[in-house]
Amino acid sequence: VAIRYFNVYGPRQDPSSPYSGVLSLFLKAALERTRPTIFGDGEQSRDFTYVEDVAELNLKAARAAGVAGKMYNGGNGERITLNQAWALIQKLAGAEIPALFGPPRAGDVRDSQADTTAAVRDLGHAPRYSFEAGMRLTLEWYRQHAAAVK
Repeated sequence: VAIRYFNVYGPRQDPSSPYSGVLSLFLKAALERTRPTIFGDGEQSRDFTYVEDVAELNLKAARAAGVAGKMYNGGNGERITLNQAWALIQKLAGAEIPALFGPPRAGDVRDSQADTTAAVRDLGHAPRYSFEAGMRLTLEWYRQHAAAVK
């Protein structure tokens, strides 16, 4: 079974890694009270998927009968803009920090959203974490492990 994941986030992401997602950078900025840079206008959107939902989808795919050789999208099936994400993180962190906006990055996809129809049908995919719920848990981990994300 092959699963293509869409913008996975959660505890333990290292914001200093070149492979880190934008949300870990936003969380670090919110906790350090610094301005993050959003490339472009911030209206580009992503299907952010909490790591525990990804783990659950892996287990469902591993246990499902008759799905060998199939491919599934692992996501929540909804889009959140970077501006919406930054606004939520500020709210959860109790901060008001305007973002800096830079030029759009070459080759950056404008919008990304998983079509999870097959994963729902064949694997019973049903993400348990809304974007806000996942961000609350992730922010709490970052607060408790501030030294680990510097």
